Amino acid sequence: MRQQVERGCEMNRREFLRAAGVGACGVAGCMLASGGGRPGVLYGAETDADHKQFYKEAMFYEKLPDKRTGCVLCPRKCVVEDGGRGYCRARENVGGKYYTIVYGRVCTYHVDPIEKKPLFHFLPGTSAFSLATVGCNLECKFCQNWEISQERPENLPATDMPPAKVVENTLQLKMPTIAYTYTEPTTFYEYMLDTARLGRQQNLKSVMISAGYINPDPLAGLAPALDAIKIDLKGFTPDFYANVCGVTLRPVLDTIAMVKKSGTWLEVVHLVVPTLSDNEKEIDAMCKWMHDNVGDEVPLHFTRFYPMYKLANLPPTPVSSVERAREIALARGLKYVYVGNVPAQHPGESTYCPKCGKMVIERAGYTILSNRIHSGKCQYCHTPIAGVWS
Repeated sequence: MRQQVERGCEMNRREFLRAAGVGACGVAGCMLASGGGRPGVLYGAETDADHKQFYKEAMFYEKLPDKRTGCVLCPRKCVVEDGGRGYCRARENVGGKYYTIVYGRVCTYHVDPIEKKPLFHFLPGTSAFSLATVGCNLECKFCQNWEISQERPENLPATDMPPAKVVENTLQLKMPTIAYTYTEPTTFYEYMLDTARLGRQQNLKSVMISAGYINPDPLAGLAPALDAIKIDLKGFTPDFYANVCGVTLRPVLDTIAMVKKSGTWLEVVHLVVPTLSDNEKEIDAMCKWMHDNVGDEVPLHFTRFYPMYKLANLPPTPVSSVERAREIALARGLKYVYVGNVPAQHPGESTYCPKCGKMVIERAGYTILSNRIHSGKCQYCHTPIAGVWS
């Protein structure tokens, strides 16, 4: 079933490429040409006019004395001088007004299986039109997309893709979902929000793939426009977040709890990094927190680390480490626990009914081999399976 879906999507993508032409290639995937009236692909700092088209006044900031601005989008709360930028490099103070400078400035986009996000309980077997702009409000030492997340927007090629073009592309490709991913979507908040709202008018769903470092008020405005949010809970100690990610843990936990309360579908991923986030007592404490604060039905993914960026000196995570983490989570009463980045097909990639124990979705990597969930229920015992299935 999954292979048939992918063949159909690939055919649509080829048709799209033939119609639109091929653009530049980004880090996370090949960029499709945007078309439209404005320039399609920009390279570097061509002229100020080329880049001002991507400026839009930010939604969450305060005006301070001496033309300074105080950003209140994320817990960093950057105070920015006139002409300066926030930590994320995607927001700039211009004469005492604060602007997002990446509105429609897409550095990479691609068609991905929804399982790659990973979202396992959200429209399995479908694909998402996935995009990103430059910037991030974290600096994780293991970032797999650091070439785009840690850059300045003007230093990378960009495709001009306003919200209407994103929606048009997604419809043309016959995708059900837009995914804001690869970098940190919080940093392109206004662009994501406008695109998600516009997409919903065309019955498109939107999902955010995030580290969850966002303030409550912006999150409250965003969650109703999204259909699913995946949060990376990168560790479970303040020291890990401070030393490896450069931020604090508490706001991420608050985000997870708030997303769950909002009703937007939530999944959580924990990257198991050898010597840094593989401590079994800490994993057990994290699973207990999940159970006590967001319940037993939020899917939890334990993903293997591969040497990357500033942690290239560490070895890949042993498969046994994510298997042990999964055992701990199941023992804590979590119903849907997965392993990721494992070689070959692994039983921990599949979904099991929490009542009868039978496999209801069989996976091999990003491929769905079988789906025995009917109308949101196990086909064997008719127990509801938490998720978004249609």
